[in-house]
Amino acid sequence: MRWQGDRESDNIEDRRGDGGGGGGGFGFGGGTVGIGTIVIALLGSWFFGVSPSTIIHLLSGGGGAPAQVQQAPAHAPANDQETQFVRTVLAYTEDTWTQIFRQSGATYSPPRLVLYSGRTPTQGCGTGQAAVGPFYCPADRKVYLDLSFFRLMQQRFHVGGEFTQAYVIAHEVGHHVQNLLGITGKVDSQRERVSEAEANAMSVRLELQADCFAGVWAYHTNQAKQIIEQGDVEGALNAASAIGDDALQRQAQGVVVPDSFTHGTSAQRVRWFKRGLETGSVGQCNTFEARQL
Repeated sequence: MRWQGDRESDNIEDRRGDGGGGGGGFGFGGGTVGIGTIVIALLGSWFFGVSPSTIIHLLSGGGGAPAQVQQAPAHAPANDQETQFVRTVLAYTEDTWTQIFRQSGATYSPPRLVLYSGRTPTQGCGTGQAAVGPFYCPADRKVYLDLSFFRLMQQRFHVGGEFTQAYVIAHEVGHHVQNLLGITGKVDSQRERVSEAEANAMSVRLELQADCFAGVWAYHTNQAKQIIEQGDVEGALNAASAIGDDALQRQAQGVVVPDSFTHGTSAQRVRWFKRGLETGSVGQCNTFEARQL
């Protein structure tokens, strides 16, 4: 992926080195969460789009939303190549979505991206945990990312590369776009009134749309900056395939339970990312009216 030398975003909070990490179990509601729960949360909540601590809280038997915690301090982002890459990708998303919103007569308000290590507090989504990957918190409109997750993805799923990492970031920014458009709130409201299986099906459509939005980002950024190199798209598609609900469930428990899907199958995730990538059209990402996902 070509990205060196392009604009870097200032919308970064770097909380690494603030003492947020820790070993052993993680406490929620007076209890602790063991490594088994963390692994399940990793496999089941990747790209969930809300704080992963919510999922861990429910898996550990808690009810309701996790307690809010005080905001962690932030300092100037480091200037290593990995941080420069994240800042540049975030800038790409800002440029792309600013242009798309402007064409519709709207103004895009970009999210802040929080870099952290181990765990970090959020404003409204509980405590973020590195073990369950990147996430977007609608309450504070921030994307949370522990960069060690990219190395974990390489080790666990054998997928990597800079464009794949950019796809991960663009997917989470896609959730921010959904939040700005009112889609997230509408879906959350509807999910409260239906069965668990129906709520899961809505989650699938929400996640697949974020995949499509990531594809739209890739299309427009490549048009403007020619960032995509040979093998980049294949790597991102392999990542989308590796994190399909069917693939994750098969790896975690040996069986596939479609009614419990929250993100979509491998084939669906690949299909919707490709749709956004090939068309560059937000209008092609309406998963909620699609007869076939």
